[in-house]
Amino acid sequence: MTALEPLQQTGHSRVRRRGRELDYFSGCDYFRLASHPAVLKAAADGLKKFGLNVAASRLTTGHHKIYEILEAELAGFFGAPDALLVSTGYLTGIIVAQALAGNFSHALLDARAHPALLDAATHFDCPILKFKHRDVEDFARVVARCGRGARPILLTDGMFSHDGSAAPLKAYLKSLPRDAMIIVDDAHGAGVLGKNGRGTPDLEGVSRRQIIQCLTLSKAFGVYGGVILGTRELRHKILERSRSFVGSTPLPLPLANAALQSVKILKAKGKVLRRRLNENAQYVKTSFQKAGFEIPQTPGPIIPVYAKGARDSLTLEKHLLAAGILSPFLKYPGGDANGYFRFVISSGHSRAQLDTLINALKGFQ
Repeated sequence: MTALEPLQQTGHSRVRRRGRELDYFSGCDYFRLASHPAVLKAAADGLKKFGLNVAASRLTTGHHKIYEILEAELAGFFGAPDALLVSTGYLTGIIVAQALAGNFSHALLDARAHPALLDAATHFDCPILKFKHRDVEDFARVVARCGRGARPILLTDGMFSHDGSAAPLKAYLKSLPRDAMIIVDDAHGAGVLGKNGRGTPDLEGVSRRQIIQCLTLSKAFGVYGGVILGTRELRHKILERSRSFVGSTPLPLPLANAALQSVKILKAKGKVLRRRLNENAQYVKTSFQKAGFEIPQTPGPIIPVYAKGARDSLTLEKHLLAAGILSPFLKYPGGDANGYFRFVISSGHSRAQLDTLINALKGFQ
């Protein structure tokens, strides 16, 4: 049975584990907004002003003005026609699938897609076909297998959490019929990728016409909750047909207020934060490569390191802890089946912290 170990955050990039403070290179709080004073104040102000919870579905008595304000800000930030706030990021794809069930002939799924997308695919009431991870040629073959007249829907992560790679959306669109759609689970890409931080579609330079972008507010935005970016028509279908949306209680009001503040911060300072994030990530990637590690050049701030075996994995984990670094050995869906170390870089890491990590890995080599 897997043991869950409690951690306590003690700073922007520090945690306490078993009574010891360590540099933290895990989690996905890319801009450290979860501990930003203005975000914390917004949460406290929201609690005082609005209370904790609406205690009802949005379709009964649980709708609140703060949700409308946050949705408008998110739609503006991402340049989307509409934004719909939902209770969790994991549910976004499922909610869309329930709303659009029966509209597609096939659901096409990246072989390393997040489990949330696999769960979503089952709600489309159509055959599910998998294709090799980020393999454009295999994707084209799978589309061809669907047959003439097919209307598929593709489900893929935007930025993949195991290595920071991005889905080749532009290439996928070339193989899809014009009436096909793509659900992009952009939990990790939103706020991080693209010139304007609008995520994988922004990075790939593609139109939103065939794309439904799903994301979470728990990573780059540092808060909680899910968001579906699409058309007004999609919003109406969700309200009419999605059991998961209709039957769930929305985001606690203080968190909605905190998320609103996070969006404002990323609107005002996003370019500076993304530049710092990318500089930090590239500094570590380049240093790891110089030290002899095979590091993929990806757009995301996630760096996977693979040990040679179980013994080396345990040795490296102990070596990192001895150097004052927490980045545990993972076996997570989408990543290598044998496990790996995933170093997540943030804009809040200092150069001294990055050098500590680099020197620790050099020492292990």
